Amino acid sequence: MSTSLKIAGSNLEHVQTHNRRVVLDAIRRAGALTRAEVARRTHLTAQTVNNIVSALHDTGLVSAGAPNRGGRGQPSIPYSIDPEGAWSLGFHVDHRSISGAVVDFTGRIRGHKRIPADQPSPKQAADALARMAGPLLRRAGAVESRILGAGLAVPVRFNAGSITSAGPTTLPGWDEGDAADMIEAALGMAVLIENDAVAAAIGERLNGLGREIDSYVYLFMNDGLGAGIMIEGQPWRGTGRNAGEIGHMIVVPDGRPCPCGNHGCLERYVSLSAVYESLGIAPPDATPEFIAHLETSAPGRLDAWVKDAAPRLAQAIGILESAFDPQTVILGGVAPKSVLERLVAALALPVSVGSRASRTLPRVMLGRTGPEAPLLGAASLPIFDEVSPRFDVLLKNG
Repeated sequence: MSTSLKIAGSNLEHVQTHNRRVVLDAIRRAGALTRAEVARRTHLTAQTVNNIVSALHDTGLVSAGAPNRGGRGQPSIPYSIDPEGAWSLGFHVDHRSISGAVVDFTGRIRGHKRIPADQPSPKQAADALARMAGPLLRRAGAVESRILGAGLAVPVRFNAGSITSAGPTTLPGWDEGDAADMIEAALGMAVLIENDAVAAAIGERLNGLGREIDSYVYLFMNDGLGAGIMIEGQPWRGTGRNAGEIGHMIVVPDGRPCPCGNHGCLERYVSLSAVYESLGIAPPDATPEFIAHLETSAPGRLDAWVKDAAPRLAQAIGILESAFDPQTVILGGVAPKSVLERLVAALALPVSVGSRASRTLPRVMLGRTGPEAPLLGAASLPIFDEVSPRFDVLLKNG
């Protein structure tokens, strides 16, 4: 049976939804735009822009600024995203902690809380999230009727729509089919669950380098190594939602054994787990804070790991560039910035399509959102869903 995508006409509602996102995205990225400027940037008709901006203003999603009175005719009014026009919650469940945040419609964190946790199960996470949500929203002054929903970032893999676990870099117990329902029931609202690397890439899209870059690969270095692939402003998730599982790209044939069953996987050389192994340390000492302390007190202890990890990462970056031709590869994650900087400085990148002479950005850049990238991305998921243009709404699957 053929499963190819059939392109068909879209109904007016889908087109209106798409155009609304296009207008919101233009205003968000520019900071403030007049209706005429929106029309020029989006190539929509003046009437369409007028209708959309008026509706957005009436619902409180955008606010009007002081009129510009410099030119002829009626003064033009700039519109900007109203920070309190909408709110969302975000949570990052990791091996050692559970973090929660509430963000306004601009994506700015307005409240944040982190509690320790040891390999939390979905039930433990659901109980913790339910306890966090109310106080976070109250402290931020969020209006209940304007809450878009919640996002959750978890170090997981997906399989046929279900979350599955494999190895110490993913959380055990999240292969339960009702994990998402359990979280939604605990919070009493819709929840978008995302792999932490993809969530981090979305956080970078709304609040970091991604504001100026549309296509990039975000390498998220935590206990494992994952990637969020952004193509034309949208995350590419793959058929089984596992696109970006580069931690299990084999870079050393017959190399170190990996819990996935293969040998020589990339994250056995490039990850915080690999750092811990290289330094001969283990929990509870194995924390990003401890690694940052080592960078200050004994930087030479990381030299051997950097020397071994850099060529493995360079090999993977060359493959990613040849596969996706991104504007840049962004390196970020929970690992301390100083560690990431040393790793980037040691890279000797191979020749690939990314070596083009016409490029205007470095082939590899450090992310701007830092260790909070997955939390910020999780909190941004409902907002991203609201403001990011999605061309799939203009297509129908056959």
